[in-house]
Parts: sequence; C-alpha cells; structure tokens
Amino acid sequence: MVSGVLAERYRSTAPPLIACRRCPRLVRHREQTAQEKVRRYRDREYWGRPVPGFGDPDARLLVVGLAPAAHGGNRTGRIFTGDRSGDFLYQALYRAGFANQPTSTDRDDGLFLSDCYVTAAVRCAPPDNRPTPLELKRCRPFLLEELSLLRQIRVIVALGQIAFRACLDALGIRGLPIPTPLPHFGHGQVTVFPNDLALVASYHPSQQNTQTGRLTEAMFQQIFDVARRYLDGHSGQQTG
Repeated sequence: MVSGVLAERYRSTAPPLIACRRCPRLVRHREQTAQEKVRRYRDREYWGRPVPGFGDPDARLLVVGLAPAAHGGNRTGRIFTGDRSGDFLYQALYRAGFANQPTSTDRDDGLFLSDCYVTAAVRCAPPDNRPTPLELKRCRPFLLEELSLLRQIRVIVALGQIAFRACLDALGIRGLPIPTPLPHFGHGQVTVFPNDLALVASYHPSQQNTQTGRLTEAMFQQIFDVARRYLDGHSGQQTG
C-alpha cells in the first residue's frame, strides 16, 4: 500500500515529468488556471504542473483517465483528486477493495491504494478537456514508462474513449499484438491480449456523464467488480 512511490521515481528521471514543458498550449492553460483560480479555491495554492500517477507500485490494476481536471488534479497535484470525477472513481475503488477510503481531497488526506495505480493519458489539464493528437503523442512516453515500471499489471481500466485509444497505442508500442480490427470502445467491453492482460473500457466519470445518467454508480461499480474478479481468478504474471 505504498502511495506516490513511482511519482517519486519520476522526480529523478530525465526529463522529470513534473518539469515537462513539451506542449506550449497545455503549459499556458495549466499555469493560467493556477494563477487565476476559481472563487471557491481562491485562497488555495495550485499545483499548476504536470500531475504524476499515484498508487501501489506492485499494482495489478492500472486505471487510466484522460487528464487532470483544471481545478482538481491541476490544483491538488494528485490525479483524480479534489473534483467530482475523483469522488466517483475512488468510491468505486473503495467498494471494490482497492482503496482504504472513498474520498480523495488532497495529497495529504490519508488515501492509499492497494493493488491499484491511477494515471492519465495526458498529464496537464487541457482546455475544454480536449488534448490534441500531438499532445497525446508527446505525453505517451510517461505512460510507457509507467507500464515498464509497473511489472505486475494484469488489468487496465480505460476511462473514456481517448484513454482507451491511448492504452491501445501504448500497448502496441510495447509489443503486444493488437487485435484486428481494432477493438471498438464501449462501456464494459473487455479485450484480452495474448499475454492474458485485460483491457476494460468504461465511460469516463465526468460530471457530464454522471449527472445525465449515462454513467451510473452501479454501471461504474460493475467495471471494478469485473476487474476484481479477473484478478482473483488469475495469477500475477508479468506484462513483459
């Protein structure tokens, strides 16, 4: 149950994730948001930098989101922390036994993940939550490095279509045969690769999806219940 261990490793790699400035549009947006803030957080200091992944370095479950929220991860410095999407996610992880508490408010709130690691396809908050293809490509090395460091991953849950495609791209680069035709994104769809790694697709727990009922708590919980059952039924083989 070690939190932030891989995040600390990033601080010693070159170039460090938290110092990345590869995408000028994202740099401008994250820093402007951190300076201007919103009224409810006007007295808070914003992180305003790329946001590392978070969780157990021996995790068998990897959760990949889209990007930090402008006033969530971009404010708190921890992925899916301080916003309603994070509330939705960590409640589900808690119920499935992957988290020690159902809330995630800041980096010092006592949250620990067990057998789970949470990250994102893009590490800076993008305008309108829409990274460009080039920004996704520039950020991909960080996801690839996490896949290399997280040697026990057996299940990947991709939150949203962009994260789903980012996972497929990263796995293909790492040498896993990608099914043809390419798997289509659909909530609850499971793709199993030749090495027995399972990629589970889920709608993103954005407010747009949760408040409209497109994604309910029961639908989201089922994703992590499936992940738990898959892990309980398989040995911890390495992804290679």
